[in-house]
Amino acid sequence: MSQVRDDAAPHALRAAALVIAAGVVAALHLGKLPPAIPALQQALGVTLVQAGFLLSLVQLAGMSLGLAFGVLADGLGYRRSMLGGLALLTLASAFGGGASGVPALMLLRALEGLGFLLVVLPAPGLLRQLVSPAQLARTMGTWGAYMPLGVATALLLGPLVIETLGWRAWWWALALLSAAMALALWHGVPDPGGGTGPRPATLLPWAQRLRLTLRAPGPWLLALSFACYSGQWLAVIGFLPTVYRDAGMAPALGGVLTAIVAGVNIGGNIGSGWLLHHGWTPPRLLALGFVVAGLGTVLAFAALGQPAWLRYAAVLMFSLVGGLIPGTLFALVVQAAPGEHTLSSTVGWMQQWSSIGQFSGPPLVAWLADAAGGWQYTWLATGASSLLGLWLMTRIARLLATRAATHSAGRTD
Repeated sequence: MSQVRDDAAPHALRAAALVIAAGVVAALHLGKLPPAIPALQQALGVTLVQAGFLLSLVQLAGMSLGLAFGVLADGLGYRRSMLGGLALLTLASAFGGGASGVPALMLLRALEGLGFLLVVLPAPGLLRQLVSPAQLARTMGTWGAYMPLGVATALLLGPLVIETLGWRAWWWALALLSAAMALALWHGVPDPGGGTGPRPATLLPWAQRLRLTLRAPGPWLLALSFACYSGQWLAVIGFLPTVYRDAGMAPALGGVLTAIVAGVNIGGNIGSGWLLHHGWTPPRLLALGFVVAGLGTVLAFAALGQPAWLRYAAVLMFSLVGGLIPGTLFALVVQAAPGEHTLSSTVGWMQQWSSIGQFSGPPLVAWLADAAGGWQYTWLATGASSLLGLWLMTRIARLLATRAATHSAGRTD
C-alpha cells in the first residue's frame, strides 16, 4: 500500500480519478435503459411488464449478489475485479446491441448487472490504497457521485443518440466506452499489493470474511442507512417525469427537469467529502441529509398550496442535500468495516441493501399514489425513510464514539 502513496501525489490523484471515472461508466449502463424503452417497444415489441423487468434486473443482481461479489472482489483483487467488470459490461452491451429478441436482451441485462457490481464494489478499497489519508475523505465523497453522474448523463445523452442513430448504436457506444475505460484503468492505475487488497499470504478465507462482515454492527448500520436513502431517492427521481406529465408538462421539459434534479445530487456527494475534510463529523452530515430530504419531499408533494417553483426548489434541495448521505456512508466504510480484509464485502452489503431500497421504494410510493389518487402522500413514505435514517445515524454516532475511545485507550496503553 505504501508503495503507491509514496509516489508523487498528482499520479495517485490521477489514478483515483480513473477509478471514479470507471464507476461513472458503469453507472451509465444503469441509466441507459429508461430513454430507450419507447424505441425497444417499437423495435422488439417490449411490453411494459417486460420493460419493468429490464429495469429491475440490475437491481435484482445487487439484491441477491452484492455481498457475495464483495467477498469475491476482496479475494480476486480490487483492480483485477474492476477490469473484469468493465470487460463484462463491454461484451454484454456489445451483444445487447445486436439482440433480436427480449429474452436475449434480458439475459444480457442481467450480465450487465454483474459487471456493474464487479466495477463498483472494489472501488472504495482501491481508492484507499491509492490516495493519502489526508485525501481519503474528499476522494470517497467524490466517489459517491458516480451513480448520479452516470445516470444523469445517460438521461441527457441517451435520447439524443437514440433519436439520431437508434437504440442499438446507444448500446454499442457504451460498449466502446467501457472498453476504452478498461484500457485506461489498466494503463493508468497501478497494481497495489500485487493485484489484491490484503496480500494473498494474509488474506482470510472467504467464509471468515463473510462472517466478520455479517456479525459486525458497522456494515449493517451503513447498509440499512443506504437503503433508507436509495429507496426514497429513486422513488422521487423515477416518478418525477410522470408527476410532471400528470401536471400537463411536455415530456421533453419534464425529462430535462428530472435530469437536473438527478444531476444536483452530485454536488451533495462531492460536498460531503469537502465538509468531512474540513471537520464536519459523519453523524452531523447524515443528520443534515436525512432532515432536508424529509422536509424537501413534504414541500414538494404535500398539498399545502405551495407554488410550482417552490415545489421544484424543494425537490432540488432533496436531491442536493440528500447527496451528503451516500458520500458520507462511503467515507465511513474504512471506519465501519470489521477490518482490512472486509472493505469490499462491506461495500457489497451496502450495495445489496441499496438495491433492496431501490427495488422496494418506488412500488411503495406508487401504491400510495394509486390509493390516494395523486402524489400528495408521497412524503409519508419518504419521511418514514428519513426518520429511520436519523435513528440509524444515532447508532452510527455511538459506534464511532466507542471505536474512538477504544483506539485512544489502546494508544495510551
